[in-house]
Amino acid sequence: MNSKASKLEAFGRLLDVMNELREKCPWDQMQTFETLRHLTIEETYELGDAILNKDLNEIKKELGDLLLHIVFYSKLGSEENAFDIADVINDIIEKLIYRHPHIYGDVYASDAEEVKKNWEALKLSEGKQSVLEGVPKGLPALIKAQRMQEKAAGVGFDWNTKQQVWSKFEEELAELDEALLKDNKKAIEAEFGDVLFSLINYARFLKINPESALERTNQKFIRRFQYIEDQAKAQASSIDKLSLDEMEALWQEAKS
Repeated sequence: MNSKASKLEAFGRLLDVMNELREKCPWDQMQTFETLRHLTIEETYELGDAILNKDLNEIKKELGDLLLHIVFYSKLGSEENAFDIADVINDIIEKLIYRHPHIYGDVYASDAEEVKKNWEALKLSEGKQSVLEGVPKGLPALIKAQRMQEKAAGVGFDWNTKQQVWSKFEEELAELDEALLKDNKKAIEAEFGDVLFSLINYARFLKINPESALERTNQKFIRRFQYIEDQAKAQASSIDKLSLDEMEALWQEAKS
């Protein structure tokens, strides 16, 4: 591994390259906070894919892309005399020290759950009106539900056992069945949302990340479905020419 000096040298080189690109590259000169935003989101998802695939080399590359974005935003901030990379780094250092009083102060925390509760309590003492304030509005609904549940649990608003959560899921499922019997579209949508929300909560009690679990299932579906497509092509046909029974047989093949 690199020494601290070589790490600092590499970071300095990145800052120099950023300055040069901003000065000389037409594309980099055109960028703003707004134009970079969607690219940052895309890079974050690419990092997420690399993590799910456990591809350490790809994780390294995607971390580099994200680091570039952080440096780029900081460069834009310095051009507006608002902040620079040193301000960004110093702010996060101060936040980490302040929110870890069990390390840098005289607070005791026996486990990770207690650390999380202290973290949420400190955030409220900073002037936040709600523990849910820190959940970005633009998050995908599944991730947003998970984060809201985690934050609520962080201040004690939580079930005691996973059996209680499962009972709540079954209750919501029964309410969905009732809405289906009445053929009430608005109620069906509402109850279906409640079913998903309670199932996401159950995943938390199982120590499973529901987003990661669903994405792994997505990837599994892609592999199996593409197997059916490949087998159809091997027979000089196409998937839309196969019967449902033929597709099901190939699906079972793909599973094995």
